Amino acid sequence: MSQDSSSTSTKFKLIYELNDKPPVPQSVFAALQHFLAMFVGIMTPTIIISNTLGMSLEMSAYLISMALFVSGLATFIQARKFGPVGSGMLSIQGTSFAFLTTIIAIGSGIIDNGGTPEKAVATICGVCLAGTLIQMTCSRILPFLRKVFPPLVSGIVVTMIGLSLIKTGIIDLGGGFSSMKDGSFGSLENLGLGMFVLVTIIVLNRSKRPFVRISSVAIGLLVGYAAATLMGLVDFSKIGKLSMVAIPVPFKYGIGFDWSAFVLIGFLYIIQIVESIGDLTATAMLSNKPVNGPEYIKTISGGVLGDGVNCALAATFNTFPCTTFSQNNGVIQLTGVASRHVGFYIAGILVLVGIFPVVGGIFSLIPKPVLGGATLILFGSVAAAGIKIVATEALTRRRMLILALSFGTGLGVTFAPEILNALPAFPKTVLSSPVSIGGFTAIIANLVLPDEAPAEEEQVDLTAAWIAQRS
Repeated sequence: MSQDSSSTSTKFKLIYELNDKPPVPQSVFAALQHFLAMFVGIMTPTIIISNTLGMSLEMSAYLISMALFVSGLATFIQARKFGPVGSGMLSIQGTSFAFLTTIIAIGSGIIDNGGTPEKAVATICGVCLAGTLIQMTCSRILPFLRKVFPPLVSGIVVTMIGLSLIKTGIIDLGGGFSSMKDGSFGSLENLGLGMFVLVTIIVLNRSKRPFVRISSVAIGLLVGYAAATLMGLVDFSKIGKLSMVAIPVPFKYGIGFDWSAFVLIGFLYIIQIVESIGDLTATAMLSNKPVNGPEYIKTISGGVLGDGVNCALAATFNTFPCTTFSQNNGVIQLTGVASRHVGFYIAGILVLVGIFPVVGGIFSLIPKPVLGGATLILFGSVAAAGIKIVATEALTRRRMLILALSFGTGLGVTFAPEILNALPAFPKTVLSSPVSIGGFTAIIANLVLPDEAPAEEEQVDLTAAWIAQRS
């Protein structure tokens, strides 16, 4: 790496620059590495949602197929760039984990009130489609948005997302909700299988080989799946009933709408923008593009607008919001290939795999303990990433108070949801999500509480340094 005299940003040594066109063999090989790093991440949110909402194997397989299919279209749009839409970089797209808790809550509420999984998906897709208008509009006012959502606020929200998902991960590790009914929850078989996957991922993640680290979750899941198959826990007989090809059908399950769900989803779209800005900035840096100035703003705005368009496509084709995948930045750094033309090959692989439901069907059969062993560490990593974002700023007395208020309200409704029973239906639905109430608290507190004097900030920093030395 060398320093560019005209910029303070670090220049990375690349084999293929942003607009280079690598030969087909090199492009395919690089694309496969990106696919291996991301395909589990694309499918996992849909697998969890379909399992939690009690979808049939056919419906689950179709939704997973559409998640892969739309991720391919979205990656192509980001890399190709159509006018103002797209970043024009190797920005890989996949299903976002940020919406997982809220989507499960919305869907579960509909099913608890007598609705079907199809009606739940219709409503979720309807509110997600409407929410993309917020994302597209915000892409035009990014400087203002970053003032309202500083690292402290966005970090709190990301941490709350991770913490709220851990319950799902630990329940799956024990065998899932179904095992609670048949009395096998937490059995030695379930715990042993889940811990085997968890330990495998940890060991691979500590490898000195970068590619092994990047693929640790995918390998851990596959190894756990194989072990579960040998234990007789996987029934492949249902796969033969799936259709050979999944034809993408817009709004296959219809379209619905709910105002309280829209408020929750709309808030998460704004948070996703803040995350996308970070991921897109990292991609720009690794691609040796400017990370400040007019060209940078144009690139980021195009990427965020592309996110909005891609999320609209996701809702149209019966799947869930997508976003830029940060782990693929690691693949760019590993391979030295930042060519956006490789994105076309990645898109082709995702679309090709996505139109075959058997792929989604096979992964829908992953036993809950195997999935729990992987997602427990994934969701914990989301929470840790939020803490890392918060830590980019000095933890002054004011920021510590905002953290305390946000975590107190967010975790409070998680531990005692009955506290909201006296509220009308609309505010109860909105505030029952730990992500929403924790996030709203962080935003309001950040806007209302006055900034501290420099002397107070310095005193808190010195105290933090003394505590760090003592520990």
